[in-house]
Amino acid sequence: MRKRRLYTSLLCGGMFLPPLYAYGEQPNVIIIMCDDLGYNDVGCYGQQLIETPNIDRMAREGMRFTQAYAGSPVSAPSRASFMTGQHSGHTEVRGNKEYWRDVPMVRYGENEDYSRVGQHPYSSEHIILPEIMRDNGYATAMFGKWAGGYEGSHSTPDKRGIDEFFGYICQYQAHLYYPNFLNRYSLLEGDTTLVRVVLKENIRYPQKGEGYTNRTQYSADMIHRRAMEWLRSQQGDKPFFGIFTYTLPHAELVQPQDSLLQHYRDKFKSSDSDWETNPWSRYNTSRDAHAQFAAMVSRLDIYVGEILDVLRANGLAENTLVIFTSDNGPHAEGGADPEFFGFNAELRGIKRETHEGGVRVPFIAWWPRTVEAGAVNDHILAFYDMMPTLSELAGVDDYSERYRNPNVEVDYFDGVSFAPTLLGEGEQPKHDFLYWEFEETDQVAVRMGDWKMVSKGGVPHLYNLAYDLHEDNDLADKYPDILRQMIAIAYSQHVESPHFKVTMPRLDK
Repeated sequence: MRKRRLYTSLLCGGMFLPPLYAYGEQPNVIIIMCDDLGYNDVGCYGQQLIETPNIDRMAREGMRFTQAYAGSPVSAPSRASFMTGQHSGHTEVRGNKEYWRDVPMVRYGENEDYSRVGQHPYSSEHIILPEIMRDNGYATAMFGKWAGGYEGSHSTPDKRGIDEFFGYICQYQAHLYYPNFLNRYSLLEGDTTLVRVVLKENIRYPQKGEGYTNRTQYSADMIHRRAMEWLRSQQGDKPFFGIFTYTLPHAELVQPQDSLLQHYRDKFKSSDSDWETNPWSRYNTSRDAHAQFAAMVSRLDIYVGEILDVLRANGLAENTLVIFTSDNGPHAEGGADPEFFGFNAELRGIKRETHEGGVRVPFIAWWPRTVEAGAVNDHILAFYDMMPTLSELAGVDDYSERYRNPNVEVDYFDGVSFAPTLLGEGEQPKHDFLYWEFEETDQVAVRMGDWKMVSKGGVPHLYNLAYDLHEDNDLADKYPDILRQMIAIAYSQHVESPHFKVTMPRLDK
């Protein structure tokens, strides 16, 4: 039997101490994190127009969470919360700060592209989840979008606990599904650092405007194929941790002209629409945008089905935890139409908002050996709970002490393990509150029980989600004591950042 290793290592100058002893059996883990998929975008959460049979089956065979939250209402900080186990008042990456601006350009065929790409890096002084998993004996891989550091920084997959990577180092690059290049780091292929993989068939044609649709190397399919190659190579002799950060169904709304797309063109032909690009947009024109979006969600669903099929075929299903989720709420960019699909049903808001629609996400846990089939769970969890949960399953129960950096004054770990819920054992601890802040729209939010405070530009609003899930009735004037309590929580959780600024809620209520 493969044993679960318990490590007593601490971060110290970037080095780890070796394990002392081992016990128990470690599960394999796969995280499927898609991009801008709304709470109501798949069938098991209420979607009526888009077919998602594999994700729906995953929910029937696993546990569907109804109150799971992303780390932020946009990509990079939400993924940072997942990676660091910190909420957005503590983690280093709190927004989509770009590092490709104002750099020299390079040529790929007739196309110009950036010589440096990527976003603000994760802190070198705080451990991230792949490092913990690899330190505990896991083979680690990531396929899809990184968004945790720019090329050449201290925080790229090759430097942060990832053995195999293929996809986008940069989320701005990920706005194109037929890009000039993707990034790779592979120990199996002998890479010593992150490299660019030029897509030679794509660069024969322009990356914007006429001719773009002649490109044939579709990144989502390429990334998924590499993920499946890695997954099929796992023999069960070593636990594995795979992070599949698919870019579907983020704009731009484009994909291969196949039967899947035609199916939805036929379905929506009386109500479909085109979206025309402009010179300042990263996205290309989308024809039949409704059909494009729906087919992208169904394409993602096919990927999920293939993942579960490989696990079953290779005898790995019983001991593999698969989590399906989205990085934030739905978008309305590049032709996406939230109203047409009823993206969030009863939830208010979309991407970039800290209302429920921007941060409440689909979240399904599938683990045949352990998770009760068909269970629906209302436990309140957030992305920063993933670090303590997976650490506990890997055998590190006191992860925040074992991986606390002794060289910094305060090293924050904000998560609460939901392993008891997955295992059906013991009492499930609960959060006293959840916290978000987001610079781009100048919002701060706190959830405390059924109470939700959303502050915009320093002006706080108060809602009771038990009676007002759509956050329509502002109760700030009616319950000033509760509002003051939640504002105090916000101030207690916010640590100033030199890179990301928000207006904290005013205390004059």
